Amino acid sequence: MVADRDKRIVVIGAGCFGLSAAYHLLKRGYQQVTVIDRAPILPAPDAASTDINKIVRSSYADIYYTRLAREAISAWKEAEEWADTYHESGVYCALSLGETYTDKAYENDVALGARIEYLSGPDAVRGVFPPSVNISVPEHARGYLNRDGGWAFASQGISRMMDKVTALGGKIIPGKPVAELLRTDGKTTGVRCEDGSVFEADLVVLSAGSWTASAFPELSLQKTCLATGQCVAMLQLTPEEADMYRDCPVFLNFHTGFYVFPPNQDNVMKLAIHDCGYTQPVKSDKSASPVSTPRTVLTHGPDGLRIPKASLHKLRSELAQVYPELAKKPFAGTRLCWYTDSPDENWVIGYYPDDPNLFLATSGSGHAYKFLPVLGRLVVDGIEGALPPDVMERFAVDRAHGTKDGTIEPEIRAHPPAPLEEEDLCKPEDLLPASAAVPV
Repeated sequence: MVADRDKRIVVIGAGCFGLSAAYHLLKRGYQQVTVIDRAPILPAPDAASTDINKIVRSSYADIYYTRLAREAISAWKEAEEWADTYHESGVYCALSLGETYTDKAYENDVALGARIEYLSGPDAVRGVFPPSVNISVPEHARGYLNRDGGWAFASQGISRMMDKVTALGGKIIPGKPVAELLRTDGKTTGVRCEDGSVFEADLVVLSAGSWTASAFPELSLQKTCLATGQCVAMLQLTPEEADMYRDCPVFLNFHTGFYVFPPNQDNVMKLAIHDCGYTQPVKSDKSASPVSTPRTVLTHGPDGLRIPKASLHKLRSELAQVYPELAKKPFAGTRLCWYTDSPDENWVIGYYPDDPNLFLATSGSGHAYKFLPVLGRLVVDGIEGALPPDVMERFAVDRAHGTKDGTIEPEIRAHPPAPLEEEDLCKPEDLLPASAAVPV
């Protein structure tokens, strides 16, 4: 396919996919690239990519992602490009009996030359954490430390990518929620925003994240781009506490989905559980059936940050099994972080069926941010028809979704998400540890 570098391209969504796509389009010589986003300020306060940290790891049971992640990590290390966005703390992956995902991830990391330390027994595991840290380690613990990994200051990475886009001549316009895709003879010709403004385009790249299915119900993407809320909590440490845990690696347990970061520069420690999550089906005039739609700080104010009590209790329980002293502290806050999930957890990167002017780049499925520096390259290759056939099939919008084989993410994500019930959401008193809770 011969690329038309003069075509007008509108990217919907200034998140991980949209900005990386815009950046690589501009690097490839495209001249008219405009990114629009529904949020009034950018980075969008409620986007999944606007966060204090995301794991950067190459530990995948699917070697395709292991290889791509190592390319991304190499790019993250370019301080001139990313400053101190990337922190190479290492990632400790716990190995569990009967759980094969992490074993395969270990094999792939070793095969591609990652700096790996296999750890067998509690003393070996404790040895990769600072001596001052009280870490709970099971008697038969085993795992491995991948020193070629760590975490990224997610919001800073997005801000720097925005700067890269504008430096190359791209436009980024906030406050532009899309009302409809404009179409002529079955082909997309641009977008009309809710304020009446129109952006004509020869190509529209749809990267609206977890709003994709609900904002564009006519595309019937409810299954391919399912919005799920994932539960996150934060601890505010004292400077003295933070210094104790600062040099810890990221702790990651694929078997339970639990992970916890070392404290950031503000002494905040984030923990989360990567699992099936929650949906919020919402009825609208645009769709005959309810579509899962994010409940966020922009749509519901502070209430949009609350997570179900059951998940909050699970987070504390999991934390107690890793850092028991920290589990005695109150949580400083919570967040529902909204993913865009595909059934097989491969991303969606490809043309919408029968529309050569509409291209989708979305469905990060909770594991896209780490690829920010290189993700857009895949998108542009897809636009230009340069993806290898097997990669094109992997990410196709209309691909067949068979049984999940566990090579992308473990089976903790295999069962359906639960509907979000407002009465089940946590309240401020729930952030206290049980020992500090005030009796009712």
